[in-house]
Amino acid sequence: MPRVVVYDEFGGPDVMHIAEGPVVEPTVGEVRVRIEAFAVNPLDRMMRSGNSPAPVPLPHARLGVEGTGVIDALGPGATGLKIGDPVILTAVPDASVRGSYAEYTTLPASQVVARPAGLGITEAAAVWVAYSTAYGALVEKAGMRPGDHVLISAASGGVGRAAMRIAHQIGAVPIAVTRHSAKTDDLLAAGAAAVVATDKMDVAEAVHRHTGGAGADIVLDLVMGPGQQDLLKAARPGGTLVAAGFLDPRPTPFPSGPPLTIFSYRSFEHTLDPVVVKRMAAFLNAGVRLGALRPAIDKVFALDDVVEAHRHLEKGLHTGKIVVTT
Repeated sequence: MPRVVVYDEFGGPDVMHIAEGPVVEPTVGEVRVRIEAFAVNPLDRMMRSGNSPAPVPLPHARLGVEGTGVIDALGPGATGLKIGDPVILTAVPDASVRGSYAEYTTLPASQVVARPAGLGITEAAAVWVAYSTAYGALVEKAGMRPGDHVLISAASGGVGRAAMRIAHQIGAVPIAVTRHSAKTDDLLAAGAAAVVATDKMDVAEAVHRHTGGAGADIVLDLVMGPGQQDLLKAARPGGTLVAAGFLDPRPTPFPSGPPLTIFSYRSFEHTLDPVVVKRMAAFLNAGVRLGALRPAIDKVFALDDVVEAHRHLEKGLHTGKIVVTT
């Protein structure tokens, strides 16, 4: 019987265990995907620990909002796909029920896209959440244009790295923010035009220096919390703030400083919209074809080692995505 990762109580990585379940047949408009690999994301940790922004019903809850595999079965009315097609999952809004931490899952056919030919399985498992979040925030929400200076917090994370690559593909100028100056060389190699390390620099001062005194056109805040005030001081008057993170659980003060256009962003806003997903898929395919969009992989685990994968996530030392293969 197919294996699936479940948890019956909230807590640390040890609450997860592998269970066996029946093969679920896809219903009208659905497909069944045989999962080949999935990525571990901060949202998974939040769900597992009981800190999810949405309720998680227990027991036997599942995890996983990201993965890749092949179409294993088609439900009635599922069109445009055939059995054996390699795909990427684009949205799993009910991850506690159909999460990708499994050998199989079913979901609407509209929530998968063809896997780009230039991506291997581990890369394909790790590309969508970070890429679609960064693309949706910067392109769809903020309207990023060539020449824009884009300030990116938590730049060493998966979304931050994707944002830098997308900025390059558009012709914008990514400025990375990190708490640790030791990450400067890595972020420059990952595509940052400049790096602001908050353990040694004042954010606003450094950004104004890098932008000739103008300030950042777009601020992508992937952290939130009190530190957002420092990012706002680095923005130009009339610029744009996209608040797309949740890494700092502390309250975020009401934005103050220069007049800005402010957006709050969650990726399901766009990944459940088939029209936007079509644009995202086209941009991703172009980026992969050009070699501009490649996810950084930190470490790969086997399904039996999923608990260790979450322990690795909790250490916070990874420099790319954590992937689990089935």
